[in-house]
Amino acid sequence: MRQFDVIQKHVENLKEDFEKFYGRGNKAAGGRVRKGMQELKEMAQEVRVDVKNRKDVSKDSQQVA
Repeated sequence: MRQFDVIQKHVENLKEDFEKFYGRGNKAAGGRVRKGMQELKEMAQEVRVDVKNRKDVSKDSQQVA
């Protein structure tokens, strides 16, 4: 669950910049939103890889038994 907590915190930290960009048109906040979303994409990919690896290990251990 640690990965979920990290992702959730990251999204919460982006909220203010989303409001500044979409609500007030602050262009600098838009850059921070783009950067934050790229980081979120990378985090999501890490989770995807971890899930696949854990499923593969689980599958391998079931085949051995």
